[in-house]
Amino acid sequence: MKKKIVSLLAVVLLLCCMVSCTRTQGSQEGKQSINVYNWGEYIDQSILDDFEAQTGIRVNYTTYASNEEMYSKIVSGAASYDVIIPSEYMISKMISEDLLAELDFSNIPNYKYIGEEYRGLSYDPDEKYSVPYTWGTVVIVYNTKYVDEEDVADESIDLLWNEKYAGNILMFDNPRDTFALAHIKLGNSMNTTNPDDWIAAAEELKKQKPLVQAYVMDQIFDKMINEEAYIAAYYAGDAMTMMEENEDLAAYVPREGANMFFDSMCVLKSSQNKAAAETFINFMCETDIAVRNAEAVWYAIPHTAAYEALDPEQSEDPLVYPPQEVLDKCEVFINLNKETLVLQSELWINLKTQY
Repeated sequence: MKKKIVSLLAVVLLLCCMVSCTRTQGSQEGKQSINVYNWGEYIDQSILDDFEAQTGIRVNYTTYASNEEMYSKIVSGAASYDVIIPSEYMISKMISEDLLAELDFSNIPNYKYIGEEYRGLSYDPDEKYSVPYTWGTVVIVYNTKYVDEEDVADESIDLLWNEKYAGNILMFDNPRDTFALAHIKLGNSMNTTNPDDWIAAAEELKKQKPLVQAYVMDQIFDKMINEEAYIAAYYAGDAMTMMEENEDLAAYVPREGANMFFDSMCVLKSSQNKAAAETFINFMCETDIAVRNAEAVWYAIPHTAAYEALDPEQSEDPLVYPPQEVLDKCEVFINLNKETLVLQSELWINLKTQY
């Protein structure tokens, strides 16, 4: 009799479990979700959980290492995304190719917190397609244990071409940032459309290539933190993260100038979840969320209330928020014309494939 009761209970429990699992599965399948595509090391991951808990919208979050990688994947149709966070020149390019949706700002009331100086910029002059996320500059990161003080005293871009550190220099693994450094070294605009300037920049990079250990993106974190390389050009916020992990690292904005970038949240025109995507953008612009995110990624933020709430150690750091005299020497990328982009691509392939 006991065996029959136990068997009956087992069947009942199994049926209950199956019903429960079916309900859970059905609930998960019916749950709204969005696909967010962002740079690596560029968000406080716990914020994604909070967003789902508050809104019931699940976030499928993946990362890319460069604007070019993100663009290629989107135009190839290899994956479907809702929210992307490109830089200014790529936003301009994607607007011109009708890849971005016009935002419904009634779903993004927290846009009111974005400072006036970050609105209506050249890449989105009518404020239709983007909401500023972060901004910053390119810096040179170096290890004070291995780089002589005399070689960084003038804070020059020439450190990236210093033969003393052959085999210990890292460069960007994307053409726009890498060529920009060579243009700066030559005293040319990084937005030049003169073919001779691009050919001259390519020659500078060819001279430098024997000194370069690797062309990298997200791999830079391990290499610099673990002292596998001594010098690198990278983005200021990521430099701060590396410096937190290794106290021997330091950084500076090159005295000759640097790229000043603006990354913004956009929704793809192909998105099937536009309202949910806009809800996500609005959530990222909530003051407490913007503060938490800024504290995690260490990039400069365009959010006025969040900036005021930051610890002065961060808001007054000249590497994160450079003084105006430094910014005056910086240049913002623009979307280059087709002929220049083709030339850039050809020169980049040649640089990467030459021995």
